[in-house]
Amino acid sequence: MDLLDYGMTILFTGFNPSVISGQTGHHYANPTNRFWKILFQSGLTKRLVRPEEDRTLLADGYGFTNIVHRPTKDASEITKQEYAAGRIELTDKIRKYKPGIVCFVGKGVYLQYKGIEKAPWGFQAEPLIEGVEEFAAPSSSGLVRMTTAEISAIYKELAICTAKRN
Repeated sequence: MDLLDYGMTILFTGFNPSVISGQTGHHYANPTNRFWKILFQSGLTKRLVRPEEDRTLLADGYGFTNIVHRPTKDASEITKQEYAAGRIELTDKIRKYKPGIVCFVGKGVYLQYKGIEKAPWGFQAEPLIEGVEEFAAPSSSGLVRMTTAEISAIYKELAICTAKRN
């Protein structure tokens, strides 16, 4: 279900697919997930994109993957072993494709990737892979208690940075 290409501006990396995303084959397909609205409100997309249009964003430099590929109802169902294997696989993908920025859609994804216990929102110091910036963002899941506007404000930093590069 990965959508990857060389030269990506941003590689959006989630925990794992929802059950609905697993069934449809599209990222952030659960109707309660706010991902597409957040991208639009933050300025990362010019219009509200639908999940079934996710493949079209590769042309805009946006790729998609997850640290774990098994669909679950909730990220709490992911095992330590799945995270350990996913961390290795994700690191290999990032090294291979060298996106400009990896946006971790959920701070927990970033913490699992780095093997650390805490991190601030936004761009991170000391990226794991030289030449690839790391950005920790809130999860877009409807389970997250932040408002869509609060989450979009964090993603706006990402939009501003990518606009300066283009």
